[in-house]
Amino acid sequence: MAKRQADRDKGGASRRRGGALRALAASLPKVAGKAFGRRGLAEGGLIADWPSVVGAELAAVSLPRGLSRGGEGTLTLRVESAHALALQHLEPLVIERVNGYLGYRAVARLRLQQGPLGRHRSPARPPPAPLTPAEEARLREQTATVGDAALRGALEKLGRAVRQETGRNGDP
Repeated sequence: MAKRQADRDKGGASRRRGGALRALAASLPKVAGKAFGRRGLAEGGLIADWPSVVGAELAAVSLPRGLSRGGEGTLTLRVESAHALALQHLEPLVIERVNGYLGYRAVARLRLQQGPLGRHRSPARPPPAPLTPAEEARLREQTATVGDAALRGALEKLGRAVRQETGRNGDP
């Protein structure tokens, strides 16, 4: 009991939690394999690793939906409508990358389903208003004693960001 308390005091709880997360991640393919298998995606890692397979730009506008193996393998992708034509032109590249990821020739062609990906994107925050001349002067005054010009510039940039984010007065 005292050892557990000492571990908790030293951050042992976070180490144990990390171990539990690793164990969960290791068992995920076994658990999720059945669900992915119903969609023809027994290789569930393809969905999880989609950005690293096709690149961030293509992954942002497409998502694997299923893989049929009848005859030649057909990978069904959900793609945002505006990007369907571009993805159609990149079909050989996508097929090559997917087959390379899987380690065998599982995909011979793509089938594109146009529509929203269903990801929720948070609305973009408006940019913060610039500091007033008086606030700029105060910030420069506070960093004037820093001798290194690069460091002083970085501190001023940080100070601007903090003041804009916290409502100008520096208090959270």
